[in-house]
Amino acid sequence: MTRPEPQSEQFAISDRSQQFRQSFFPSASAEDWCDWRWQLRHRLRETEDLAKIFELSPAEHQALTQPGRAFPVSITPYYASLLDRSDPLSPLRRTMLPVPDEFVASHGEMSDPLAEDRHSPVPGIVHRYPDRVLFLVTDFCPVYCRYCTRSRLVGGNAEFDINLEQWRRGIDYIAATKSVRDVLVSGGDPLIYSDERLDWLLQRLHAIPHVDMIRIGTKIPLAMPQRVTPALCEMLRRYHPLYVSLHVTHPHEITPESAQACERLADAGIPIGSQTVLLKGVNDDPEIVRRLMHELLKIRVRPYYLLQCDPITGSAHFRTRVDSGVEIIGQLRGHTSGYAVPHFIVDTPGGGGKFSLVPDHIDGRDGDDLLITNYEGRTGFRYPDPVG
Repeated sequence: MTRPEPQSEQFAISDRSQQFRQSFFPSASAEDWCDWRWQLRHRLRETEDLAKIFELSPAEHQALTQPGRAFPVSITPYYASLLDRSDPLSPLRRTMLPVPDEFVASHGEMSDPLAEDRHSPVPGIVHRYPDRVLFLVTDFCPVYCRYCTRSRLVGGNAEFDINLEQWRRGIDYIAATKSVRDVLVSGGDPLIYSDERLDWLLQRLHAIPHVDMIRIGTKIPLAMPQRVTPALCEMLRRYHPLYVSLHVTHPHEITPESAQACERLADAGIPIGSQTVLLKGVNDDPEIVRRLMHELLKIRVRPYYLLQCDPITGSAHFRTRVDSGVEIIGQLRGHTSGYAVPHFIVDTPGGGGKFSLVPDHIDGRDGDDLLITNYEGRTGFRYPDPVG
C-alpha cells in the first residue's frame, strides 16, 4: 500500500489575517502567528485588551465588567481577525462577546439542560445512550461560545492541566463497560493538548477491544487552525476509525486557514462531520445555512447536524423557535444536493436524547395511495402504498 505524500509544513495566511496581525500584533512575526501556542498565549480575555480591537457597545462593556461574571471570554487572535470590529450585531461577534441578556434566566432554562451530570457514572464520562459515551477530557477551549451547553463546566483556571487520575477512571469505565462501542472525546476542546498527550489518550482508547470508533469534538480547526499540523495529522491517522465532529457557526469561519486545516485532516483519512447550532440573528436564515453547507462541502466537511440551541441559562436571546429549524430544512431539501442538507436535531431537556425533525410532506391517504406535497409546495402527488 502506497503511503500518502507528506503534508506541507507551510501554513496558509490570508490577507485579512496579515492585515490584522500587522495592525494589532505588530511585534509578532508571521512565524509567531502560525504557531498555535503563540495563539493560545495571546488570547483576548480582558476588557481593556478587547477594547483595543473592538468598538465595544455599551451592552458589551456592561457585560464584560459585570461583577461576578462566571463564564469567561476568550478569543484567539486569529479568530478575532474574523469578527467585525465595529458592529456588535455582526454574526460571529455576537457569539464571542457577552451582553447582559446572558445573565437573565428565562422560562425552562437551566444550567445542565441535557442532564449530563445525572448520566455521569464517573467524573468526565456521560453515558446517556446504550452504546456510546461522551468523554470530557478538559474544561478549556481557546474560544468560548456564549451559547455553550457546558458553560457550567468550561472556562476553569486549570487550562492545560490534565487530571490524569480522572482520565484513567474514564478509560477504566469504558474498558469495563462492554456495551460501549463509540467514544466521543470532547470537553472543552481536546485538541488543545499536545500531540504526545493526545497520543497517550487515543492509544489507550483504541486498545479497548469493544471500542469500534473514536470521535473528537472540536472547534479548533476553525478557531485556531494553526493547531492542525502535519505532525498532529500523522499521529491521528494511527487510530482509525477516527472521526472529527466540527463545531461550525457561520460561513465567515470558512477561510484559507480553516480550509487548509480541514483538508489536512481529510487527507489523513479522517471523516469530518459538521455540527451547527441554530442561533437567532446569527445563522437562522435559509440562505446563510445553504451557503455554509456548500462551503463546508468544498473543504471536505460533511454537513451533519443543525442543532436547536439548548436552553441553558441566559440563552433566550440566541434561541429560535423550533419551527424555524424545520422551515430552514424545508428550504434546503430538494433545492440543493442531499449531501448539503443536515439533520435538524433537538436534544430533549432532561436527558431524553436527540430527535430529528423534518418537514411533513404527507397530506393523508386516498385508498391505497399516499398523498404527497413535494419540495416546491406542489400538491397532488401520489405514491402507491397499499394498506395491509
